[in-house]
Amino acid sequence: QVQLVESGGGSVQAGGSLRLSCVASGRTFGITTMGWFRQAPAKEREFVAGIIWDSGRAYYSDSVLGRFTISGDVAKDMVYLQMNNLKPEDTAAYYCAADIGLGNPRLAYSYDYWGQGTQVAVSS
Repeated sequence: QVQLVESGGGSVQAGGSLRLSCVASGRTFGITTMGWFRQAPAKEREFVAGIIWDSGRAYYSDSVLGRFTISGDVAKDMVYLQMNNLKPEDTAAYYCAADIGLGNPRLAYSYDYWGQGTQVAVSS
């Protein structure tokens, strides 16, 4: 089992920045990919960013490309999401996820473990 805990959410004005963190614990040696997803009220959960643990290769959704940066610290079992130039449409609950297989990092069903989420609110 892998446990994931997110932190760093909050409220910010449009154009501002936030940095989300996620720490993994438990059987972390099997993690291949870490990802961030978000879900706004009455909307489906959507992919935000993912990172391949051993190579550091990153993937982004078109809506955040150029504004968000995912990074990881394998030694600390942590993944981060730096969010710059935030927009009201970025308002959502953000979830950290871990994959212990070799699934597509953009697809939610590839991930085996999920955190409880952290809320981000961006006002105009």
